[in-house]
Amino acid sequence: MNLEELAVHVVQLARDGGATDSECTVSEGEEFSVNVRMGNVETLTEAGSRATGVRVLVGKHMGSAYTSDLTEEGLRFMVKSALELAEITTEDPFADLPDPSELGKLDQDLALFSDTVANLEAPFKIEQATRAEAAALAFDKRIFNSEGGSFDTHTGRHVFANSRGFLGSYRKGYCSMGTVPLAREGESMERDYWFTIARTADRLENPEDVGRKAAERALRRLGARKVPTQKATIVFETRVARSLLGNIFEAVSGSSIYRNESFLAGKLGEKIASEKITVVDDATIPGLFGSAPFDDEGVPSRRTVVIEKGVLKNYLLNTYTARKLGMKTTGNASRGLTGNAGVGHGNFYLENGDTSLADIIKSVKTGFYVTELMGDGVNIVTGDYSCGAAGLWIENGELTHAVSEVTIAGTLQEMLMNIQTIGSDLEFRGSTAAPTIVIGEMTISGQ
Repeated sequence: MNLEELAVHVVQLARDGGATDSECTVSEGEEFSVNVRMGNVETLTEAGSRATGVRVLVGKHMGSAYTSDLTEEGLRFMVKSALELAEITTEDPFADLPDPSELGKLDQDLALFSDTVANLEAPFKIEQATRAEAAALAFDKRIFNSEGGSFDTHTGRHVFANSRGFLGSYRKGYCSMGTVPLAREGESMERDYWFTIARTADRLENPEDVGRKAAERALRRLGARKVPTQKATIVFETRVARSLLGNIFEAVSGSSIYRNESFLAGKLGEKIASEKITVVDDATIPGLFGSAPFDDEGVPSRRTVVIEKGVLKNYLLNTYTARKLGMKTTGNASRGLTGNAGVGHGNFYLENGDTSLADIIKSVKTGFYVTELMGDGVNIVTGDYSCGAAGLWIENGELTHAVSEVTIAGTLQEMLMNIQTIGSDLEFRGSTAAPTIVIGEMTISGQ
C-alpha cells in the first residue's frame, strides 16, 4: 500500500472494530543536520522516519494510538489499542469530527516542497556550514570563538484520512543555515547568531552574508551594561516582536478562550490594541512555513483576520473548541500522530507598516532597542508581562551602547494599546512573523 491507501485502510479497520468515527494521520520524513565548530564537523545526523496514528470515537468516547510498525499486524494492534482506550475514557459531549460540509482542501500549489532541497548532497551542506562559520570568524579579530555553523534539511509527506470521506496529502521540505560566533573585548564576552531558512535551496542567503551578519550582531553587544530603572520607549526588533505575536496567538487560541484562561476571553468586537495593529493568520500563502492545503482535521486552510485596526475580530478554533464556544472552526486544528487535535496557526503575522528601521531609531529620543528576551514571564490569563532583555540603548535618535541584565515589564493590554509605530521590515523566518514595533512606554528595571 502507498501512504494514502494505508491511511484509508486504518480508518476502515477502526470502523470494522466498532468505531463510530475515526481519523488516521501518516507521516514520513528524512532529516539531515550537521554542526561544524572551528572548521571541524562536530555532529552529523541523518535519519528517516515513518509512522501512523489513529484516533477513534465510540459514541462520545475517544481513544488514540500510534505505531511505526506499518505491517498489517502492527496496524491492527494499533487500532485495537485505540478502541480499548476508548472503552475506558470519560464521555465528552463535544467530541466529534468536523461536519462533512466543513471538510476539504485547497487546490492551489502552495510550493511546500522542492527537489532542490531533496537533492542537496551531504558534502555541500557541510561546506555551507563551514563557510558560514569561517566568514564570522574572519570578520573581526574580536570574534575569537564559535559555537558552530550548522546546515539542516527536512523533507517529508503528510497524509490524513477520516471516516467521513476525507483523504488528503502533501509533501513539504525546507533547508536552513546558521552560525553562532563569540566576541570578546577586554573582559566583555558576548554571543549572537544569524540564520537563513527557505523552502528552496536557491533562496537561502549565501554563507558569507550569514557569517558577517552573525559577527556584526555579536560585536555590537560588547561592553553591555545595565541602565538605571526608568520608564522609556521600547523598540522590539523583528525577532523579538515575533515573540509578542506568539503571546497574542496563545491569547486568541480557542483552548485558552473556552477555559477562560486568556485576557482576551469575551473581547470579540472590542478594541484591544492600537489601530495600527492588524494581525492575520493565513495558511494559504505559497512557499511559507505555516502553509498547508488543509488542517489536521481535514478542514481547508484559510485566511483569518484576528485583529483588524486594533479590534479583535476572531479567535482561532478547531472543531472541538468551536463547539465548546458555539462557533465554527477556523481551520486551525493541529496535532501530531495521535491524540485530540489542539489549536495551531498557519502563517501568523502582524501586517507591515511603512516606517524603516533607520527612521524608527531616529524618531526615538530615549529608548531601548530590544534584540533578545530571556525567561518566560508572560501570564496570558492576566496579561502581566515581565522578561529579561538585552539590546542597544537609543539616545537622541542614535544607537549608543549595548544593554544587558535588565527587565522590561508591563501588561500585554497596555503594550498592545500603546504600540505607536510599525516597521516596514516584515520578513518570514518561520510561521510567526512581525516587523519592528515601537511601544510608547514600558518599565525598565536595571540598576
